[in-house]
Amino acid sequence: MLSGFLSPEIWSALVSAFKYIYLAMPIWLPIAFLVALFNAWLRYVRSKFWQKEGSVLLEIKLPKEITKSPLAMEVVLGALHQPGGEGTWIERIWKGQTRSWFSLEIASFGGSVRFFIWTKPKHRNALEAQIYSQYPGVEIYEAEDYTKPFYYNPELNNMWGCEFILTKADPFPIKTYVDYGLDKDPKEEFKIDPITPMIEFLGSLTAGHNAWIQIIVRAHKKRRILDVFDEKEDSWEDEMKKEKDAIIEKLKVAKEEGGFPRIPSKGESDMIAALERSVSKLPFDVGIRSIYIADKDKYNSGNQGGILGFMKQYGSQNLNGFKPKGWFSDFDYPWDEWFHSKESLKIKILEEYKLRRYFYSPWRAKKFHGNKSFVLNAEELATIFHFPGSIASTPTFERVPSKKSEAPANLPI
Repeated sequence: MLSGFLSPEIWSALVSAFKYIYLAMPIWLPIAFLVALFNAWLRYVRSKFWQKEGSVLLEIKLPKEITKSPLAMEVVLGALHQPGGEGTWIERIWKGQTRSWFSLEIASFGGSVRFFIWTKPKHRNALEAQIYSQYPGVEIYEAEDYTKPFYYNPELNNMWGCEFILTKADPFPIKTYVDYGLDKDPKEEFKIDPITPMIEFLGSLTAGHNAWIQIIVRAHKKRRILDVFDEKEDSWEDEMKKEKDAIIEKLKVAKEEGGFPRIPSKGESDMIAALERSVSKLPFDVGIRSIYIADKDKYNSGNQGGILGFMKQYGSQNLNGFKPKGWFSDFDYPWDEWFHSKESLKIKILEEYKLRRYFYSPWRAKKFHGNKSFVLNAEELATIFHFPGSIASTPTFERVPSKKSEAPANLPI
């Protein structure tokens, strides 16, 4: 029947192709079976390993005054750079061990803004010690997972999800707190903190509206030879050298009259310096995504624009920035929905967020719309996730009511 719609030449080519595929079945079928078996084994041992490790969600309540710059958070993030745990083939394949990953989260529940960090219990003490050492006035509590009560039900609510990716290659840095002058510890009234628009937007939401931002991170390290299991090729340092060499090559090729190489402009010199400085700090693999979920009668699509907008202050035209990439609930082309139901993918987006999965199968997000991680250094990461000072003054931003201090030593017994 199909042959009636095709020319004899095309039909003959298809028949020949299927014939060769059938004849080669004794070769490719066992290989396909072994690959499927290996992937199934890897999923099993990893799931078993992660279940044994467990997880904990910590809520950080901030004091009324935080005078430290995001450099303090950069120091805290050092505790999250855990590259070990998968050094040998036995650890990775037989035991299912993986690098530890963490989730840095900012969530708004009807305008009530709260900070969370999701981690493995084995890292909890070290993480808390780092936070307390840099932010003595904070309070840290083990919290119930705030995502548990939420389920997507098209009869009751509506939701939207988005993932963020970089606008340029990973080695180009985003606009960090250093560029905003926060490393110089200016007075509070003179601070321009790039995280403030995010806090203000989240604090402006009203009852029935919920917006969450999730930043999943793990230590970035070089890819091992022949290691093809869920690893990203190490393009960070190598790509920095390529980008730097490309700029220098342009200077050599574009010669002025007299045959002398062109002197680099200030922008080109700054770009080379920024690339070199970017790779000098601790690198992290990063995935950033956001969810907006609201009661069906209150859902406001304008809040989607609010979420997309608060990432723009980290961008620079000459260097790097963030841009949205459709995750599961947006479709670029009509035929996308032929293969992916919007409603089922909205359920999936919430499941991915709840499980804090990203880097590894089966907890790795599926590659829909080019979903992938990128590399940020500790300075960039501290810029998009840190504890703001009193400049973030939205009234619904929860803070510890008073500053704690030790009792006087001379009190009567």
